[in-house]
Amino acid sequence: MAEDEFAELGADRTLLLVDDDAPFVSRLARAMEKRGFLPETAESVAAGKAAAMARPPAYAVVDLRLEDGNGLDVVEALRERRPDCRVVVLTGYGAIATAVAAVKIGATDYLSKPADANDITNALLARGEMLPPPPENPMSADRVRWEHIQRVYELCDRNVSETARRLNMHRRTLQRILAKRSPK
Repeated sequence: MAEDEFAELGADRTLLLVDDDAPFVSRLARAMEKRGFLPETAESVAAGKAAAMARPPAYAVVDLRLEDGNGLDVVEALRERRPDCRVVVLTGYGAIATAVAAVKIGATDYLSKPADANDITNALLARGEMLPPPPENPMSADRVRWEHIQRVYELCDRNVSETARRLNMHRRTLQRILAKRSPK
């Protein structure tokens, strides 16, 4: 990376990486270090919140689903301690509802796994009205249905019975849908 590219990061290049996949977070830390960041890693919500409170970073990459809770709790802690922190939320369970929730509480962007270091760097450094290009493969009808169900589920505070009632579907059917991975 050239010296002028480091300048794009600004004076504070601190980066907090929160993910419970140890090999992934280790590889990502090395890759981000090569891009000029000063990474610190955490593998749980508790460790991520502790790091955010002790040493609030300029940048953060937070996994949505962690073993001890929801990564959005870390995003809230980061926003509390450092409102200008640029946060990217990563997840293997991409859903519109969780993306909206992440952005509402202050995430800069939301990426589905697998996301490489270049995608993450671009998301962290994106400024202004820069819009991403339109998708080459738009969502299928099954995916749109799944996204709608996930949105209603999040709006009902992840209450399966209430979600099933609002969607006018059987509770067990909804549970089976929620247990499956998202369609392509």
